[in-house]
Amino acid sequence: MSDNVTKDDLRQFGLLLLNDIRKIIDESKTDEKESQDSEWLKSRVARKLMDMSAGSLQNLRVTGKVRFKKVLGSYYYNKTDLRKLFEQE
Repeated sequence: MSDNVTKDDLRQFGLLLLNDIRKIIDESKTDEKESQDSEWLKSRVARKLMDMSAGSLQNLRVTGKVRFKKVLGSYYYNKTDLRKLFEQE
């Protein structure tokens, strides 16, 4: 039983490992692009993005112009809705 590992075996393993890592990175990049379309922003980030006051953002929320979620007392706003609103102005 000779189970010795040769340099060629290590090279092949290294190449396979690098290919697997590249695939994982490429998949994560495509997942990030898809998730950016449905990303939710906290109130502070949304206000900075739109350069508006908290009251103005609240007004958009109350009038239904921007979708939002309330999680544990914090409001999260839909990024695509904010961008569409910004493009209209």
